[in-house]
Amino acid sequence: MPEVYSKALDETIKVERIIDHLKGEQDGPTLVFFAGIHGNEPAGVFALKHVLKELKIQETPVNGEVYAIAGNLNALKKSVRFEKEDLNRIWFPQRIKDITAQEHLNNEEEELASIFDLINKILQNGKPPFYFIDLHTTSSDTYPFIVLNDSLLNRKYASNYPLPTILGIEEYLEGALLSYINELGYVSLGFESGSHDDIKAIKNSIDFIRYTLGITSAVPFKEQEMLRLREEIFRSGGVSNRFYEIYYQYDIEPKDQFEMLPGFINFQKICKGVELATNNGEVLTTKGKRQIFMPLYQDQGKEGFYFIRPIPRILLWISKGLRRFKVDHLLVKLPGVTWKSIRKDALVVDQRVAKFLAKSIFHLLGYRARQFDRTHLVVKSREIASKTKEYANTKWF
Repeated sequence: MPEVYSKALDETIKVERIIDHLKGEQDGPTLVFFAGIHGNEPAGVFALKHVLKELKIQETPVNGEVYAIAGNLNALKKSVRFEKEDLNRIWFPQRIKDITAQEHLNNEEEELASIFDLINKILQNGKPPFYFIDLHTTSSDTYPFIVLNDSLLNRKYASNYPLPTILGIEEYLEGALLSYINELGYVSLGFESGSHDDIKAIKNSIDFIRYTLGITSAVPFKEQEMLRLREEIFRSGGVSNRFYEIYYQYDIEPKDQFEMLPGFINFQKICKGVELATNNGEVLTTKGKRQIFMPLYQDQGKEGFYFIRPIPRILLWISKGLRRFKVDHLLVKLPGVTWKSIRKDALVVDQRVAKFLAKSIFHLLGYRARQFDRTHLVVKSREIASKTKEYANTKWF
């Protein structure tokens, strides 16, 4: 049984793939919490162990089922982000198919195969609605925040938390676990609770887990307790609880010598001309006013930093209306735009013809874009897959 060490607590615990599991006598949702998908992020593991143990000791009634799942066990044991490759960048359908058909796997492939099998068993044996929550921490100082793939279902659920929410990360991060799950249509989001070795990250995770149990009705907390938890979560943040979008990512190539300059924190607003980092001896400087997100202060990782901006509420409202009326289906009547498949969940856009269709338009309609080749974009929607009906009778919906 692997041992996981917390520098913040100066404590070591032993964990298995299933950190803990609660099943109530009453019907209810199926909640799945992941922690330690990155092995240098143990805060979520310790928080889950604490919350579920406390619920058992206090004999708290539970509705449905709650799973606490450890991610990269080998990396957690060694306190490294990953060993061979990032476990949170390999969740592609074809890659999963190849991994589950092979015998000789690297460490992260073995971890994926184990987690994939467990997810399938939960989906087969559990009862809807399903919720998938991935607990993370960051390498820089940060206020807690939520990241999610942009679907109306995810947005509606995330709006229950008094925290800033980041949209659009799936346009930059390929192969994330939550992107794979969101493709299946379920509510899924990531929670970043603080920096890796900050004890506040564990405390923030504990509050978030408990509040999530209450929102989903998995645990019938009293209203007073829910108000207390909401206030604790709100006080943990120092950033407006609004929606933001990512619009730029600095990519680090395998042979690059990248180093983030010290002192930057998440959501920090930066003026033009500020030196951010060095890469291969070149100083990277802002070309205008920016708001930085997730600056990289660890050895492993391919994303140096992001730029984000707040999304005006009017655009969120317009976006909601456009998606509900399926305005995107009119796009294929424009020159240079065709459906990618009969599922009608992705479009191919010839940028030589449809130059007027900017990414921002597709974002409004619920699509996220990736470059297919030099002249074509593939833009994919999350809305068609969403299993909205499974959540329609929940209290939060």
